[in-house]
Amino acid sequence: MKSTFRFRLVALSLTSCLLTVAATPAQASEPLVPGTGTILKQVGDDFEDPDWKYIFNNPKSTEDNDKSQRLPAGKSVNGRWYEGAKRGHPDIVERVETPPGGLEGSTGSLLLRSVRTGIPGRPSHRMQQDDFIGNVNYRVGGSIPVSRSPSVVVRVFFPPIDTWEERSGPTFAFRSAVTTHINKPSGNGFFRGSSYESETYYPGFFVELDSKKYNGRDYDSANFRIRASRGGDFKGPQITQTGWWTMGMSFTPDGQVHYFAKPGIEDLTAEDHVTSQFPYGYRCEHFSTFFFNVCSVDDGRTWSTPWIVDDPAVYVLR
Repeated sequence: MKSTFRFRLVALSLTSCLLTVAATPAQASEPLVPGTGTILKQVGDDFEDPDWKYIFNNPKSTEDNDKSQRLPAGKSVNGRWYEGAKRGHPDIVERVETPPGGLEGSTGSLLLRSVRTGIPGRPSHRMQQDDFIGNVNYRVGGSIPVSRSPSVVVRVFFPPIDTWEERSGPTFAFRSAVTTHINKPSGNGFFRGSSYESETYYPGFFVELDSKKYNGRDYDSANFRIRASRGGDFKGPQITQTGWWTMGMSFTPDGQVHYFAKPGIEDLTAEDHVTSQFPYGYRCEHFSTFFFNVCSVDDGRTWSTPWIVDDPAVYVLR
C-alpha cells in the first residue's frame, strides 16, 4: 500500500542535499551497507509470536523533564525491549497484523503511538517524545566495539499522509546510542583542567512533516533530518511516498556513522547510502543499542502519527 504526497518536487539527489563531513582517505572508511555480516539473533525482534506482550508499569518515566524515573520501567515479556528512563515509552506498544506489502511471511509488526508524550497528567502543549529501546547492551553482554563493524536495519511503515498528526516538525525517529571518549573541563581557577571521560550520543534519522495546515501552501511535504558532524541536524532527502521503507545505520572502525534508506522492503545496497557523518565531531567507539522516538504535541488529546516497525535486526561484520 503506497500513497504519494502532493507537493512541488525539488530536483534534489540524495547526495546533493547532504553535508558529508570532509575527511582524508586515511580518516574515512567506505560506507558499510547495514545488514552486512552475521545477524545477532539474541537481539532485535520479528514480532511473529501471537502472544507478544509489553508490560507498561505506568506511569511512564520522564527524567528529561522532571528528573522522575518512576520505576519499575516498562519492558516486553520476551526481554528484547524496555522503557527509556529519560522519556518513557509510547502510550501504545501493540503487536498488529503486518500492513500489506511487508516482508514475505511476516504476520506481525509493532505499532507505536502516543497521546501524552510529556509528564503524566501535565500537558506541556509543545512537542515531546517517547522512547522505545531495543535491549542490545544487556543481551549481548556489553556494547559492541566499532572494530566489529556493527549495523542495524529496520522496516518502517509510513502510514498514509491523512493519518499523520497535523503538526509541522518531527514525528518519528530511528536512532542509535553510541559511545566515545572526550576531554571534559573539570575544576575551577588555578585547579581548572580536563578529564578524559566516556560520552554517549545519539545519531539517527528523524522524520519531519511540513504540514499544509501551517505552511501556507496547499500541500504537505516530508523529509528526513539527520544528526550531523557538528552536532546540529540537517535536512536530508525528501520523502515522496508512504508505505514501507527500509532504513539502516552502520558504524565503522574509523568512528563514522553511515545512514542508508530507501522505499520498499528489499535489503539495502550501496546505492541506498544517504550520508556518512561524525556527529558532534566525535568518533564512535562502541554501539550500545538502537531505539525509536514517537513525537506529538503533548496536549493530552491529539494522537501522534501511528508508526509501525518490523524486523529490526543487528549485525556484525567481524
